[in-house]
Amino acid sequence: MTHRGKASTEADAHMSAPERLFDSAGVSLDRMPMLRVIFDRLAMQCSENARQLSTAPAYFSVHSIKTERIGKILEAAEGKAVVAVLHVQAWDARIMVGLDNKLIFALVEALFGGDGSESPYIENRALTNIEMRVAQKAFDLITRALHKAFSVIEETHFKFERVETRMDFAVVAPRNNFAVLAKLNLRILGRAGEFFVAIPQAALNPIRQSLTADRSNDAATPDPRWSKQIKTEVGKAEVMVQAIIEEDGFTLGDIAALKVGNVLQLKATPKSRVKLECNSEPLFWCQLGQAEGKYTLRVDDIVDAEQEFLDGLVNH
Repeated sequence: MTHRGKASTEADAHMSAPERLFDSAGVSLDRMPMLRVIFDRLAMQCSENARQLSTAPAYFSVHSIKTERIGKILEAAEGKAVVAVLHVQAWDARIMVGLDNKLIFALVEALFGGDGSESPYIENRALTNIEMRVAQKAFDLITRALHKAFSVIEETHFKFERVETRMDFAVVAPRNNFAVLAKLNLRILGRAGEFFVAIPQAALNPIRQSLTADRSNDAATPDPRWSKQIKTEVGKAEVMVQAIIEEDGFTLGDIAALKVGNVLQLKATPKSRVKLECNSEPLFWCQLGQAEGKYTLRVDDIVDAEQEFLDGLVNH
């Protein structure tokens, strides 16, 4: 018995009747709307993670999501891609992530300082050791991105197991069974590449209930690290404030008649409250004072903007 046939037989033997029924035909993806949300999040997270590889902007996008027989997926990848097998303990299953050679060549060029001015490298050949190491790093970033993407429905850990360049050894389920196949595009340095994620349909059984509930319109859960970072950076912003001791009205004639040496009489006293403003917006009422030869302000109360507006209407 061949390696491929043996793997298929053993996998079939461990499948329950519902799993065989579920995997006997491609199930409509319309019944699992959260998959689209998950793979969109995967593309976004991959773009974010790619910053660790290169300063060149990298943009990932979802090209397509469909069901396909595993054997057909492997045949299309033979000689054109390298595949990583990931184990998902919570599902008791394995999935595939495949990088096509064009994507790897584009990442290598960006990683080693390319600017996209050269013609893209398209030679069909076996990958070098350096290219395989770059592919390994890409698999690591995608694995972490998968964890983030699936966290929208539940905490899911993907454990890297191995890399395969021969598709006969990349089987994660019987070749005749269906898998959800998501293809994602990469654009970097004017280059284009592609990677795919293939998840056997039976592997999704443990989370099918969660995949059927469309949460795409739910409010996004804020990332506490980002919230803290944004709060810190916003807190560093410099603003100008001014203390208004007294405001009085003048006519244009009064201003035109002013001369050097004129004295403007203020009604304010040392006990008068001082208004603290920022960008013409009143903030606090303060008490004027002195300390170590400098004027000081002690915050006494918050300015009631609505009451201030009403008082202004009455006075006018």
